[in-house]
Amino acid sequence: MAANSSTGSATEPPGLETQWREIDNLNQQQLRAGDSWYLLDKRWYDQWKEYVHTGDQNSSSYPGKIDNTELYEDLDSFHLKERLTENEDFVLVPAEAWHKLFLWYDMMDDQPPLERKVVDLPSTVKVEVYPVEIYLCLSSNLESTVSARFSRADKIHAIHQKIRQHFNVSETAESRLWMRNTDTSSERLRNLNMTVLDTCLSSGMTVIMEIRNADGTWPTSRPQIMRNSADEDSYQGPPGVCGLTNLGNTCFMNSALQCLSNTPPLTEYFLKNSYLEELNFTNPLGMKGEIAEAYADVIKQMWSGRHYSVVPRVFKTKVGHFASQFLGYQQHDSQELLSFLLDGLHEDLNRVKKKEYIELRDADGRPDQEVAEEAWRNHLRRNDSVIVDTFHGLFKSTLVCPQCNKVSVTFDPFCYLSVPLPVSKERVMEVFYVSLDPTAKPTQYRLIVPKAGRVIDLCAALSQATGIPPSQMAVADVFNHHFYRIYQTDEFLSCILDRDDIFCYYKYTVSGSVDQDGEEVVMAIYMRERSHYRDYGSGSNSYGTSLFGHPLLISVPRAQCTREDLYQLLLKRMAPSSEGEERAEEEELSSEPDRGSSTEEGQSACGSTDTNSQDATDGDQSAGAEPSGKEEEDEDEDEEEEEPASCAQANKRLPGRRRYTERRKKALFTMQAVNSNGTTERGMGETDGTQPYIAIDWDPDMKKKYYNENEAEKYIKDQSMDVPHQQTTVQLQECLELFTTVETLEEENPWYCPTCKKHQLATKKLDLWSLPEVLIIHLKRFSYTKYSREKLDTIVEFPLRDLDFSGFLLKKTVNSTEPPCRYDLIAVSNHYGGLRDGHYTSYARNKDNGQWYYFDDSKVTYAREEQIVLFYSTQTLGGCSQIFSLDLKSRCNLGVG
Repeated sequence: MAANSSTGSATEPPGLETQWREIDNLNQQQLRAGDSWYLLDKRWYDQWKEYVHTGDQNSSSYPGKIDNTELYEDLDSFHLKERLTENEDFVLVPAEAWHKLFLWYDMMDDQPPLERKVVDLPSTVKVEVYPVEIYLCLSSNLESTVSARFSRADKIHAIHQKIRQHFNVSETAESRLWMRNTDTSSERLRNLNMTVLDTCLSSGMTVIMEIRNADGTWPTSRPQIMRNSADEDSYQGPPGVCGLTNLGNTCFMNSALQCLSNTPPLTEYFLKNSYLEELNFTNPLGMKGEIAEAYADVIKQMWSGRHYSVVPRVFKTKVGHFASQFLGYQQHDSQELLSFLLDGLHEDLNRVKKKEYIELRDADGRPDQEVAEEAWRNHLRRNDSVIVDTFHGLFKSTLVCPQCNKVSVTFDPFCYLSVPLPVSKERVMEVFYVSLDPTAKPTQYRLIVPKAGRVIDLCAALSQATGIPPSQMAVADVFNHHFYRIYQTDEFLSCILDRDDIFCYYKYTVSGSVDQDGEEVVMAIYMRERSHYRDYGSGSNSYGTSLFGHPLLISVPRAQCTREDLYQLLLKRMAPSSEGEERAEEEELSSEPDRGSSTEEGQSACGSTDTNSQDATDGDQSAGAEPSGKEEEDEDEDEEEEEPASCAQANKRLPGRRRYTERRKKALFTMQAVNSNGTTERGMGETDGTQPYIAIDWDPDMKKKYYNENEAEKYIKDQSMDVPHQQTTVQLQECLELFTTVETLEEENPWYCPTCKKHQLATKKLDLWSLPEVLIIHLKRFSYTKYSREKLDTIVEFPLRDLDFSGFLLKKTVNSTEPPCRYDLIAVSNHYGGLRDGHYTSYARNKDNGQWYYFDDSKVTYAREEQIVLFYSTQTLGGCSQIFSLDLKSRCNLGVG
């Protein structure tokens, strides 16, 4: 089979339908602890799926060898890149599926398989994509460390044994382990039967083994890498001004904790030990009081005034036990953690020991005041805690049936407001434009296109900048020197990610090229460097190749698809980066004047060995391709054979010396039909109606001599790249207005109309009825749709004092026991970066001294109010995840997230 020509040790695979059926069935397996699963690059896997679904084993979509290059940090250590996302960067397949794919397609040379184990963690079973990488050393030589990887399900005993083995520590030597938290603290690992997860060991941390001296003493009370006891014990600072150690991607947790820590009513409740009398150990919805106790420990340490920074290890462990999504050390949203924590604290501290069943009633035309009071009473009959006292308010929800106009009004409690941001209907995209001018470098443009637009809209926007008709453009995603995808003009732009390298080509068309039938062939052209030696070991008897440079798209009339014409066309197209055949000709004339010399590699002036000038899609060998086997032995005998007719006719018009030179000079490159990845050669006659791909193969010496790779990689920036993207600025009040706007329910979430007796896409409106003492507002910066994910960088402006909600409250009468509706800011949870990475920090105002501080994990610095305002006025990627506020006079608080 042609597609298998470069798969090395790969075995003959079954039919494509069988391949898909076998792998798909295996992928349905359930996760079982101890099983092995393997990571596959998502692009390669998608290419394989496309290939097997074509039903044609000679399809150009053949994926080639398994290639996980994009998953590695580098190709020396083969460490996995950080923050890879399943089903976006990679897919997971069970061991049996992996072995089948490996046998059928082989794997890129020297790449190790990415095997990962399934681990059984509290409340979940999952594939451990990122094992914990820990540094190990002896206390006697802290500079000599070795790294080792452990599963979170491994016992500390496994680490203990690993240190003994590596450092040749006798089994009879008495030892103990220390866990280095930070430069200023360490912790004894006493229980060797605890798991790595339970001890909250994270990548990058150090475990130190200390060995007892012969006289029975320990070398140190603690390893001297820590300057802990004296400094820490004597430290006295402002209560609450305390950092939190990052345990490994736990900045989201630290940011949320700092905001809650600086919420006066809640912190005072814990510092005064009021929680001890209200711990609810029997609540089936709670966590047996463990979350409340762990949180209380953190707060008491932070507000003792005796710590620079606190290690929230036990708290992190408890959170992971009761919420499996927070297991491990992946990044999360601080609002997600805050939501879980508030709910967990509420249930652990719920004063209601036995919840009664309450049947909810619709308003049925009753006054809002009556219905709201009834709803709040019912809420308190089941939920009564410090969290309800401090953070809970009341919504009014109005649903209207579009068919019978039935109006349903209910009042529902809330703990925070998740308000939307105005979403722009436009999107900024950056593309590289490749013109017809062979001397022009690609130009990078920044374009504004409709967010819900199609590829043709991108072409139209580029047309305005270049003057090139959209119909003459072709858009492609270039990845690793080949076309990952060539887009159709009717495809949605949402399938293009911001990180993709998008190239837009002015379709290169030979002048006067359209034949009578108007049939043209759009060819994808790849650049490959051919090795000096054949790869006999792979079983393919072919030369190894590697892609380089930018691919091209050219449009050629089918009638002119001869090797000879293509060679000359491509030679001209590469003019800016190739020094051309003129230099080669001059060197041939000066170095070998003997007319009797043979033509090297059997190349004609047109770079073709074909004596009939066949179409490039008709022969078995590409232009100038190396012969093999018996053909190679016979080449010398046939060197003087007749030239291609078209070349001969051209040579008749040339002077003798020029004609001779044209015949004998060596072609700069050869051509070969390949698959869409450029990795597998195909017969030139193998057409399947799909996009044709041609590889230009350069001999290493010829490439080095005539091709300027540095010049070919250069591009210029259009002035549009220098114009900063103008971010949208909105007031917080605008977000609140959007929150209370009438909307129609989505099809996935219809409402059951009691009158129509069926589900309806009703209209829904939320209004604020009553507000809590502390108000948390969550800005919904992360937008998820069926086709895309993005972080909204809209700037939200808000006041630090006197945020007035009176215009949003339906309840106009407020008695003296209820908080008013003006709020002052007390804390902000910030997020820097985008969806795939980023960092959380926080601003908070200390409840004792009124001073603002900036918390960045373990680091704490003073902050001015102007810094907070400036941050939200100028930072492009800075977002706020939560904001709390407190009105000092009326004890009202606000939070925005």
